This record gives sequence, structure tokens and C-alpha cells, in this order.
Amino acid sequence: MNILLRRDYRMVVLSDEHCGHISGLTHPDYQGKFINDEISKHDKLTRNQKEHWNFFETSIRNLQKEKKIDILVNNGDMIDGDGWRSGGTELLTTDRNLQIKMAQKVVETVNASNNVIIAGTGYHTGDKEDWEETLASRLNDGKYKCKFENHSWLDINKRVFDIKHHCGSSGVPHGRYTAIAKESIWAKLWGEAELIPKPVHYLIRSHVHYFSMIDDGNIIAMTTPALQGFGSKFGARRCSGIPSVGFISFDIKANGTVLMRKHMADLTSQKAKAIVFN
Repeated sequence: MNILLRRDYRMVVLSDEHCGHISGLTHPDYQGKFINDEISKHDKLTRNQKEHWNFFETSIRNLQKEKKIDILVNNGDMIDGDGWRSGGTELLTTDRNLQIKMAQKVVETVNASNNVIIAGTGYHTGDKEDWEETLASRLNDGKYKCKFENHSWLDINKRVFDIKHHCGSSGVPHGRYTAIAKESIWAKLWGEAELIPKPVHYLIRSHVHYFSMIDDGNIIAMTTPALQGFGSKFGARRCSGIPSVGFISFDIKANGTVLMRKHMADLTSQKAKAIVFN
């Protein structure tokens, strides 16, 4: 477990950027550069990328104006992978090394001294290799401190954050809370078995691309919004629920008081329009 010295901390938790995907979080250096000529004819995708990045950068800059961001947690799926299930047709690039460079732009924008990268889904970040670990190594070669972990516990001013990428989902709205309730109960049981730090105060999961939260009086458990916008074939063809686009920030005071904020995007360029027959 990572234990930090007592003072005020600001922590930002990002997840599911899916850098390299046409609807992933895309730095201006890479916007509009599609590998599929047919896709590149659609200016809408580039407008989506610009609006998406502007939301992210503006939100981060506003936080930085208030106070330096001390800790950045990237909770998995920073890159999209080679996209073999759709033959790479949804990607800006299939080169994971280039995708890592795109993800590094996200880290540099936040500019936190302390970084924790949590392993994402194997399909996106590597079943046999861990591309996010490669990114962590590159960050450690520069000005950033970075840890790569499968499952992380952060003790910040006596508040324990239990952070992991994967979480179950549900096809019904009220069922979305069941998965994080299960995670919360398991965290308590692991703690009682003295196998993890206890008590856990905040349990954070990602993966499902929507925000949900429960508070049983002991643990506040949540799934984070994603930083991939609308536009994946899987989401459009298979999923029913409404995705959340955004991220979460925490201010953890020296006395242990925690202020959590949601930063949610309203991406007007990605709203669906009907085909009109007059």
C-alpha cells in the first residue's frame, strides 16, 4: 500500500481513455489522422475529437488553477489496442507504441508528480504483455514518478482508496448498483481476513463506462465515467445503457475530510440525429 505524508492532496482519477480509437481521448497532435480513407472523409469525427479534448483539457486546467494536482490515477484501458475484433477499422493507429505516446500526452496534461497506472482489460492493453506497464516505465524515465499495479490501495491522510479497473455490469438501470455493492462487500471480507488494508473508505472501479455510486455509511463505492466518447461499434451495436463521459477528482484534506467532484462532459457533437424522410 502507498502511504503519503499528512497534508492536503488533490487526486484525479481517469479511466478508459482508449487512446488510438476514433472516439478515444485524442490529443490535438493526433486529431484527424485516420488510417481508413473512408473514415477520414467524415469531418464529424474530427469535430468530436476536438470537443472531447477541449472538455478534458479545460476541466484539468480549471483544477490546476485552483490547486496543483498531486496524484493522477489512470484506472485502466488507457489505450485501445490493435482492435483485431473489428479488423482495426475503428482505430487511428494499430501501433501500440504510438498509442502509448498518445496516452502519455494525457498524463503530461495533468502533470501530477505522482502517478499510478492500473492494469486495464487484456483485449485493449495486452493479454500477453502489459502495454500500460511500458508506459509507466517510460514515465519513470522522465520527470514523473509512476507505479504500475493490478490492484492498488492508496492511504491518503488515513483515508484508504481501493482501486481496480474491472467491474461487472448490468443491462438494467437498477442493476448497475449491484456490481459495486458486491465489490464493497468483498472489500470488507478481505479486510476482515486481514489480507488487504482496512478499513477501505473509497472503492473505485471503472471498465463499464458509466458513473454509479453507493454509500452504506462505511464504504463509498463507485464506478467512474469513461474518457472515451460515443462511437465504438460494440457500444452502438450491443449496449443499451447511457455511457458517462468524464472523470472524478478528490480533495483529501490533512484532517481526513474528503471532497469528491464529478467532471462530466456534454458532448453535443456526438448526439444522434434522425434520418428524415419528408
